[in-house]
Amino acid sequence: MARQGRSSDWGFPRWRGYGSAREAVNVRLCDRAGCNEPGNCPAPKSPNSPDRWYFCEKHAAEYNAGWDYFAGLDKEEAAAREQAERRTNEGYSDSSWKAWAGPGDGSRSRDELRALEALGLDPDAAFEDVRKAWRTRAKEVHPDVRPGDAKAAEEFQKLQLAYEVLRAAEERRTWKGSGI
Repeated sequence: MARQGRSSDWGFPRWRGYGSAREAVNVRLCDRAGCNEPGNCPAPKSPNSPDRWYFCEKHAAEYNAGWDYFAGLDKEEAAAREQAERRTNEGYSDSSWKAWAGPGDGSRSRDELRALEALGLDPDAAFEDVRKAWRTRAKEVHPDVRPGDAKAAEEFQKLQLAYEVLRAAEERRTWKGSGI
């Protein structure tokens, strides 16, 4: 009878490290043709089907690029669904509030996007661009420049509100980012 050799645990199995097994680990590859990356992102093959594709992160992003969560809903239904989702998934909005992400990557709220649109800026505009656009446009429609013009006064109030929304969001980001 051949001796098998000593184990490194000296008879105490709890001394072994966890996951120290030597057998091969099965890795599922990406289902995209020609991709050799691990496929760890499941995606449905069709609506209401339990069958899934398994893509790598790059191909999962490509798969989801044209997906619209609010497809087929009118404005009121979409707003109601968004409000219900925000009520149950505070963690996602919490990450953007703590400025874990930069501008233009989904970290801005819908109110901030509306404010940027009112100022005529892109969604990834920096706060300095916001300040410049607000000053330029506010000077054009300020009530002191156009006295008695109701439309200009309304436009000025709209610009003022948009600036306040963006300023408050910027203050939250810088305050949370400072680590205080």
